[in-house]
Amino acid sequence: MHVGEAGPWNIGEIARKTGLSVKLVRHWSDAGVVPPAGRTAAGYRRYDATSLARLEMARTLRDLGLGLGRIRAVLDREHTLTEVAAAHADVLEVQIRALRTQQAVLRSVSRRSATAEGLAHMTRTARMSAAERRTLIHEFVTDTLADIDVPAYRRGLLAATPDLPENPTDEQVDAWLELSELVTDPDLRTGMRRMARYAAEHAPGDHDDSTLQDLRRLTDDWTQRVNTAIRDGIAPDSPAADQIVAAVVTAWLPTQTHTRAAPVADGAPARRILLEQLEVASDAKAERYWQLICLINGLPVRPGMAAPGDWLKTALRANPAPGARAAELGGVYDAGPDAWQPAGVLDACARVLAAVEELVGAVSPDQFGLPTPCARWDVRALLQHLVRENLLWTGLADGAPRTDLAADHLGEDHLAAFRAAAQGSLTAFHRPGMLDQRYGPAPGRRIVEQLVMEMLVHGWDLATALGHPRDLVPDLAEAALPLAHEIYGNLPRTPGGSFAPLRPAPEGATALDRLAGYLGRSVG
Repeated sequence: MHVGEAGPWNIGEIARKTGLSVKLVRHWSDAGVVPPAGRTAAGYRRYDATSLARLEMARTLRDLGLGLGRIRAVLDREHTLTEVAAAHADVLEVQIRALRTQQAVLRSVSRRSATAEGLAHMTRTARMSAAERRTLIHEFVTDTLADIDVPAYRRGLLAATPDLPENPTDEQVDAWLELSELVTDPDLRTGMRRMARYAAEHAPGDHDDSTLQDLRRLTDDWTQRVNTAIRDGIAPDSPAADQIVAAVVTAWLPTQTHTRAAPVADGAPARRILLEQLEVASDAKAERYWQLICLINGLPVRPGMAAPGDWLKTALRANPAPGARAAELGGVYDAGPDAWQPAGVLDACARVLAAVEELVGAVSPDQFGLPTPCARWDVRALLQHLVRENLLWTGLADGAPRTDLAADHLGEDHLAAFRAAAQGSLTAFHRPGMLDQRYGPAPGRRIVEQLVMEMLVHGWDLATALGHPRDLVPDLAEAALPLAHEIYGNLPRTPGGSFAPLRPAPEGATALDRLAGYLGRSVG
């Protein structure tokens, strides 16, 4: 028999035409998906153009994931292709959603280095229904608050239920997995109970939405003020921070009218209460709880408040009453003779700047990324700070404080930048009458003295990072030690402050090592 383009074909020929195996064509033929058009006298199957078309459609539907039953129903027109396609698309949607969840879980596992048991737990958690998620949070809130009478706080926690969308992103699934772990953390429960008890004791009862909105606006206001101060390089334990504290307290006072023993004006009692509230509210795990809720629910996530919170708490400790730090320093600044005799503070400044300039000149660009004893700074950031400190004190000495300290003043030539800034300092300090001129509570010589101590300590930082000898100008370091105790002795050694807790220097340490240890460096 002649075999043409329209058939008939035997099973091997039609298999070759479709690219399918003979075994698969036989299986589909036996299942009724592609019945033979006829048989030879010897009983061999024969297929025609209709058979070919059914085979090609069956292959397409199989590649889309349909089973033989649905494929046969389409080919036999028991269901239209549109009906089957729509139903199958729904099935695929469910499968895709499950696969995305599994993918997110596996990515989370890879980031967390989870165990097999952890993988099983995370998979179960990711597959929780909306009702199960609500139950988990409800039980957490109920167990945490127990019988503490804080209706507004309780209501807010219960209202903030994680609501994963039908097609969550990897970030949302990961946030839900993290949240499900976090609510089992005893430290989170302790922190939230502490906040609840404080609220019950100092601001009992219910609060309307306007009160809560006022508190949100206050949070936005004080974080903005403090972040601006941080960018401007204002130290929280300096007298300059007192103005920011006063502005924050003024904005905070109207929100306290519903509290017991509400303060009415800025002063030591008001600052003590504000500090107390910040200490209660500053809980990293509670903050993370709310961030995760926002991530899961697709809401904007507030920036972390740890840095501005630490700054404001330190500023309140260092400035416990209006003008307190300035008055304390005023008494210190006017006491005692010049510690830098016989040559004087200007000579001390010139010598330490020359010593630091030598270190700066030894830095090559490939060393910019080296770590330094200042935890947040690499070598380049430290060089930037050395330049900025000179610009800062020069501006103050000239009566024109810099407003661009956050800019990059290092440029392409770090040595030239330091030399220019250092020369600017020396020029400003040598202006006739500058040493005796008053700058707030301090005479000018104290500004020069401040730069000397900054350069000594940060010069030690740079020498340590580079592996160079650290004993810069030893006689100046010896003279600086008692001054550091006098000026910085009462400062809070807390996160956000200028100095870490005191680190003891080993026996036989140099004067500069002892100074570095007193100002919070680890001296090895």
